[in-house]
Amino acid sequence: MRVDAHQHFWTLDRGDYDWLSASVEPLYRDFMPIDLAPLLDTAGIETTVLVQAAATESETRFLLGLAQETGFVGGVVGWLDLLDNHIAERAAALVADGRGLLKGVRPMLQDIAADDWIADPRLDVAFEAIGSLGLAFDALVRPRHLPHLAERICRSPNVRVVIDHAAKPDIGGRGYDAWRAALLPLAAIPGVHCKLSGLVTEAGPHWRREHVFPYAAAVLELFGPERTIWGSDWPVLNLASDYAAWLALTTDVLADFRTADRDLVLGGNAIRFYALDQGGKQ
Repeated sequence: MRVDAHQHFWTLDRGDYDWLSASVEPLYRDFMPIDLAPLLDTAGIETTVLVQAAATESETRFLLGLAQETGFVGGVVGWLDLLDNHIAERAAALVADGRGLLKGVRPMLQDIAADDWIADPRLDVAFEAIGSLGLAFDALVRPRHLPHLAERICRSPNVRVVIDHAAKPDIGGRGYDAWRAALLPLAAIPGVHCKLSGLVTEAGPHWRREHVFPYAAAVLELFGPERTIWGSDWPVLNLASDYAAWLALTTDVLADFRTADRDLVLGGNAIRFYALDQGGKQ
């Protein structure tokens, strides 16, 4: 089964997408299941993981409601205030209210002023709760955050971690060497996964294959096909490309891999990592 392990929905009238404005014109409208469904059909993708795009619990509840109504959404990665004094209770309530569809948690680390926030010992309670509830942790980071993320993983080894968008390398600025060096220690930690997503957006609207291919190939080299998870990052992807072009580039990168390994990257790893139900919703 093919899985898009990273996509978003939003409606502008919710008012909690602080980053979303008319300045990002291709994204400044509602994006809902009816918009994504034909792209999935064309790509042969059966299931998606719906990821938060606002730092509010109410948006996560909105997404869980959409997931319950949308046949192709297999799980939601939501947001919680990890410093809340009652984080364990709030996380458990969200899991229960989500009827099994909450699969992970994602603070928007790239927008937090302190690069080392994720390593704060005050977050230990939250990570204990995340681990005990069987949730995964999506790390929305840039290369500068990676040493601190490694510290968190050492503090909370019972939590499954995936690095979103390959830690957003500075492709336009030719940041390959620094990015790869920062990512290498994370790849050496057993169990850490990496999403093959978001790279064309980092490369910019004038990206070419030769700009992005080395980064995608490096993700597969460092994490192997067993710990690489494909995602579209739709509709943010629309800033620089489109669904078909990104999937075509991914297919190109995977061309020399065995069929079994391609299947892991394009679905099997996401099913395992997020504990997706392959039998469909009840």
